[in-house]
Amino acid sequence: MIENMNLSFQKLFFAIATVFAFFAILILAKSILIPLSFALLISFILYPLVKKFESWGIKKLLAAFLPIFAVILIIGGCIFLFSTQIIEISKEFPHFQDKIIHAFTDVTLYINKNVNFVPNLKKNELFDRIKDWLTESTGSLVKQTFSNTATFLAGLLATIIFTFLILIYRKGLIKAFSRFSPEDKRERVVKMFKSVQQVGQQYLFGMVILIIVTGLASSIGLLIIGIDNPFLFGFLGAVLGIIPYIGAVLGAIFPILFAFVSYDSIWLVIAIAILFWGVQLISDNFLSPKIVGSSININALTAILSLIVGAVVWGIAGMILFLPFVAMLKVVCEEYEELKPMALLIGSQNYQENDGSNKFAHKWVDKVKDWFAKFHTPSKKSKKRNTQANK
Repeated sequence: MIENMNLSFQKLFFAIATVFAFFAILILAKSILIPLSFALLISFILYPLVKKFESWGIKKLLAAFLPIFAVILIIGGCIFLFSTQIIEISKEFPHFQDKIIHAFTDVTLYINKNVNFVPNLKKNELFDRIKDWLTESTGSLVKQTFSNTATFLAGLLATIIFTFLILIYRKGLIKAFSRFSPEDKRERVVKMFKSVQQVGQQYLFGMVILIIVTGLASSIGLLIIGIDNPFLFGFLGAVLGIIPYIGAVLGAIFPILFAFVSYDSIWLVIAIAILFWGVQLISDNFLSPKIVGSSININALTAILSLIVGAVVWGIAGMILFLPFVAMLKVVCEEYEELKPMALLIGSQNYQENDGSNKFAHKWVDKVKDWFAKFHTPSKKSKKRNTQANK
């Protein structure tokens, strides 16, 4: 006899209600959860330094304070370094605004000429309307900017405090959370927490290295092209590259717009677009797999969904945070029998095919690797010369 599969509507209802309650908490408590989440990731990467300081005999409070203070100095130095360039660009904003409006009106008039949405549409009239609308919305934009800046500074201060507290009370927090499990499973739960910490640490540390490498590459490329403030735009694009899939596009838009309104050369704009495309191509196929490694071992569908859900729930912060948190969730799901199907849905190993499609996708990457390898492989003549020289 073949038994039919049973579906428990009660369990299904509780599962759906739990998901809705979870996302409701994320939305309602985001002012606390966002800085707490950033603090958790930062504490993961600072934990080895704190542990090293404590092994040298430094007290726990000072050992936790020193790495945080060093991070504050580094971020403050970067802001101070680029602030002068940002101020110079902001002085030219009215000129940039007029040139962008002129370009927008030209495109609008060209479309209207072929489609004829509005009859007798004139360029000067359209330009004045757009400029008046921007002038009217400037006041609300300034208020929103001040509000967002205050919220950002409050969140930054809360993140620093949370990071300090997590690093101080890390042992007590792990011990407290492990008590929720049976006594014979507590050691395994502690190992799971260590695995989660390693995933977050590898991801964040890898992203920092990736930002430095891609930022330098983009900045040097912009310097060769001849655009002003190359290091500002290069590292801005590298920082925005943290956002999966769309970050690289956002990072390229700013220097492209700057070149469009500052220089009368379309080839400069094309060169910048090719530069950022090339840096992103090398980063995705060579640097990211080597530097970030397998810390984010989730499939593309889950990554895109985490990006969309993170944007809806927490905005830009969610787009940055949800991807590493989903990778950490996968580590937790693998330790529980009931959640192993969820780990299979999130992970990438269940979607790897052996039909040769991956070989076709990476064919040109492998050719480039082989081409570079030829330069490191000595020829037969050079081998013979080296042998004779050694004799």
